[in-house]
Amino acid sequence: MPARSPDHLSRREREIMNAVFALGNRAVAEAIRDRLVHPPSLSAVRVMLARLETKGVLRHEQAGARNVYSATTSPVTAKRAALRQYLHTFFGGSLRDMMTALVRDESWTADDLTALRGEIDRVRRQRRQS
Repeated sequence: MPARSPDHLSRREREIMNAVFALGNRAVAEAIRDRLVHPPSLSAVRVMLARLETKGVLRHEQAGARNVYSATTSPVTAKRAALRQYLHTFFGGSLRDMMTALVRDESWTADDLTALRGEIDRVRRQRRQS
């Protein structure tokens, strides 16, 4: 079954997927449950894990008597999807507004700002060459 977009997940399903990624993209149900806010019963978590497998966003493999779960999409793809959702939810899709808020609200070191400027300059050069 092809993987579906994480955009079609409920809040709790998204929370479970976040837990899987936070656990290194290899996690057992108990560890996933431990990372949930107001966690439901372990059997309810297992039902949700099975539902996520049916949706094609999660898979499992047997490790002894336990199932070890991992996402069907790469962490890089999941990170992009999460950022895209955050961008649209909190900044109306404006990348400029999001980046401005991050730069203004965070306590950046001089090294961080230098590295950020270097990355911006690199992207500008790359775009001029294209």
